[in-house]
Amino acid sequence: MDWGTTLTLSIIVLLLLFATGMPVFIAFLVVNALGVFMLMGATGFGMFANSLYNTITQDSLMAIPLFILMGEILFRSNAVEILIDSIDKMVGNVRGRHYVLVTVLATVFGALSGSAVAVAAMLGRSIMPIMEERGYNRKLSISAILGGASLAPIIPPSLLVVMIGSMVDTSIAKLLIAGILPGLVLAAMMITYTYIRILRDPTLEPPRDAIVKPRASGKEFMTALVRTLPFLVVIFSVMGLILLGVATPNESAATGVVGSLIAAAIFRKLSFKMIYQALLGTCSVSTMILIIIATSMLFGQLLSFTGATSGLVTVATEMKLSGIATFFVLMLIPFILCMFIDLFAVMLVAIPIYDPLLTVYNFDPIWFWTLFLINMTLGSLSPPFGYTIFALKGAAPELSMDDVYAGAWPMVWLFLAGMILFYIFPSIVTFLPGLVG
Repeated sequence: MDWGTTLTLSIIVLLLLFATGMPVFIAFLVVNALGVFMLMGATGFGMFANSLYNTITQDSLMAIPLFILMGEILFRSNAVEILIDSIDKMVGNVRGRHYVLVTVLATVFGALSGSAVAVAAMLGRSIMPIMEERGYNRKLSISAILGGASLAPIIPPSLLVVMIGSMVDTSIAKLLIAGILPGLVLAAMMITYTYIRILRDPTLEPPRDAIVKPRASGKEFMTALVRTLPFLVVIFSVMGLILLGVATPNESAATGVVGSLIAAAIFRKLSFKMIYQALLGTCSVSTMILIIIATSMLFGQLLSFTGATSGLVTVATEMKLSGIATFFVLMLIPFILCMFIDLFAVMLVAIPIYDPLLTVYNFDPIWFWTLFLINMTLGSLSPPFGYTIFALKGAAPELSMDDVYAGAWPMVWLFLAGMILFYIFPSIVTFLPGLVG
């Protein structure tokens, strides 16, 4: 078989296995085992085992279980409830205060967990009923929750960024830092969109008399600010140390775990039972992710062995598409797939195929992979089958799918506008990474 047929069949088989609901890592294992056997016979399984071992033992992957453990400790200790209360007091009685609160909370939680699905589910369960009860517009509330939750994979620390960095020859530290400004820009765009909607239609929020709460005194504001400091310390211990060049991603992830333990202790939520549960959760999730990474990297090696990687580079060179046309095609395919298939699965199939094309078209890898991640997040946000949408629906079953879709579309267009902005002004993405040596 020529490389084109091999590549096409491999992807079709993978997609069919994903469609059956088979776990991602098992689907990759099946395709890889079949590929090794067909290409090399039984003797090839030695390479199969060595590849899995060499991938899983990479030092760069140590950050993954550490980031997961940090998030597990913070969420299982219920310390986030204190953060919600503190930010609520600090936001005050601004117009559309709960819309602003949701965006701010999602930004912070995104920095702590890195999972859009987890943040959407948590906000849907905790904030959505309150907004409904107080008379906020349902569709605009959904927009705020879905848009804010979708910042989670972009704003560091992000497990997806670590996974991308471990699979390509690009600095994980710079990839992590690259998400800061785009994430903040998108958050500002969401808040601006909300304010414009409210100014044009004041009925989108309850009457001011019904939602105004006593203004927090200076002492109460300072108390709320002080109560957020442990979380700020956790975030700084992760991203601040990387940005200052003091620590590697692995080292900063470890300091983040220590910081999360200190935060839980400060709020008197630390216990052996909580730590035990956090460790169990971390082991379960980390094992799954590491196996997925190992099997997907073996998939990329098999593509190289069959000549698919070099063939794609040759085809891309001969097509002579413009840079913008190539970028559009490379982004369109995973965007469409992420509407139907798990984000992890699409990402791990696309990365080995896309990576060699960056050199051909002279795409800056930090810039490209950051926009690639935003694009993948956008796909999981888009109707009709985005995973983030279903996470919110599952957490708030009283919502109709029509309302969820209606709330999702404005955020889809906003993220698209953000990607266009980052394409035109790439320095928004590359400025902070450029400061790191």
